[in-house]
Amino acid sequence: MVGPPGAGKSDLLLRLVHAGWALVADDQVVIEDNIAAAPAALAGIIEVRGLGLFKLPYLNAAPLRLVIRLGVQPVRLPEPERDPALNLPVVTIDAAVASAVERVTIALDAACGRIAQIAGAFVE
Repeated sequence: MVGPPGAGKSDLLLRLVHAGWALVADDQVVIEDNIAAAPAALAGIIEVRGLGLFKLPYLNAAPLRLVIRLGVQPVRLPEPERDPALNLPVVTIDAAVASAVERVTIALDAACGRIAQIAGAFVE
């Protein structure tokens, strides 16, 4: 997830973890060969605004499959977009909507080829 401070990255991450997703890193990641990992000092640490820092179970590393852009208003029917540095699909999601976790889930399923899309961000 990428976006400016206050875009909802950590909040959405907290909701994803609560929904059963695994934490890799919050705030900062190291990317090497399209594998994301947390810097050792931040591994498993998530900031919950208004509560503080928490240590949670985490994965040491995970392959990147999708770039989720936050802090920008999504368009209704987006054209396919790829991140120039990572060569991964990019989707824009409003982290504040109630279905944000489900939108991330369906976007990742589409990016990994587990489901098909007939129009939008994953139709090339």
